[in-house]
Amino acid sequence: MAGAPLTRRRNFGPRARRVVLILMDVDGVLTDGGLTITGASGESRSFNVKDGAGIVMAHRLGLRTGFLSGRGGVAVTRRARELGVAEVHLKVVDKGRAYAAILRRLGLEDAQVGYIGDDLMDLPVLLRAGLPVAPADAHPEVLRRVPFVTRAPGGRGAVREMIDAIVRAQGRWPAVMGWFARSTP
Repeated sequence: MAGAPLTRRRNFGPRARRVVLILMDVDGVLTDGGLTITGASGESRSFNVKDGAGIVMAHRLGLRTGFLSGRGGVAVTRRARELGVAEVHLKVVDKGRAYAAILRRLGLEDAQVGYIGDDLMDLPVLLRAGLPVAPADAHPEVLRRVPFVTRAPGGRGAVREMIDAIVRAQGRWPAVMGWFARSTP
């Protein structure tokens, strides 16, 4: 997945170089959209480990990350905590309003935000964020409106693909490879 570029309708690099915050929807982006409901109001979701590794890598490079989801749940809260995601906004009814509040509080501009979302309720953010991205299996209307689409579907490495592309565009890929590709005597 690290070498798989996003499908691009516009020049990705200049937009990606400005990103300091990566926000993402959860269901259909970090997960495949499946939801298992168990007894006693229990829910479970399946998260992609590669997406998580990408989020940790982003943090190590000084990028901020956040979840912006219309749903919530113990599994999402736990995953955010495990990954060190600082911005966690769950059960959000109006994503556009929540997004604007995040930017005001952090003192950021739209151009500094990369957002990945897959459904109609993500459009208010996707239409504002400097780097709007959708997973390959996003709603057709979302796919029509965003300039960047991952090759991977939601829950199958789409977030990792986006993060890798941002890191490459920012010229930080050699640093990442330096963490892991050192030869040992």
